[in-house]
Amino acid sequence: MALQYEDKVPASYRSGFIKKVIDISEKLKINPSWLMAIMYFESARTFSPSKKNGIGCVGLIQFCPDKGKNYKTINGKQYLMSDISKMNYSEQLDLVYNYYKTYSGKLKSYTDTYFVTFFPLAIGKPDDWVIQGGGLTASQIYKSNPAFHQVKDGKIRVWEVKKKILENLPTEWLNEGTVSLAVKSYKNYIVVGTLSIIAGATLFYYNYGRNGSK
Repeated sequence: MALQYEDKVPASYRSGFIKKVIDISEKLKINPSWLMAIMYFESARTFSPSKKNGIGCVGLIQFCPDKGKNYKTINGKQYLMSDISKMNYSEQLDLVYNYYKTYSGKLKSYTDTYFVTFFPLAIGKPDDWVIQGGGLTASQIYKSNPAFHQVKDGKIRVWEVKKKILENLPTEWLNEGTVSLAVKSYKNYIVVGTLSIIAGATLFYYNYGRNGSK
């Protein structure tokens, strides 16, 4: 069975890339399609190890530099951002593995694995938790991540991230909290639908129940 977004990997290195993703996913004991979806989203749909964003992050999972530094520390080792951007896909997938293995045992769902990538402090937090901490304010995170703006009130909550990253993905990837996520995401429609049901029931009673009781 093909992995998620497998056909989006550049043809020049697709075969080796997919093989290595499967290999490291087995070591991490995760679904390889979770990793594929994360890299597709984080690399702006390119699967490019040199892809950069506007705040200095780079690569397949957008490695971000340590605060105020020109390097990223992974498992106690410092990697210059310039070196990370020059890695080929195989070298950088090794780095991806080294990053995730720190969180072994916590990668129990696609959303858990994504939050390890995006903001580890959010792992296990309730859907309404505002994403902040680690030296970053809620406002800073909000400004740097417009893709997650659902409420658009200057802060990003866990459910807003979930809603975005779960778009167009298999429904079985939804983890605990799905019902509350659905309610928050579509509450306007739910309210309108509920009011419509109440109005319909009232009208039915008025036209039939009331008359039938005479």
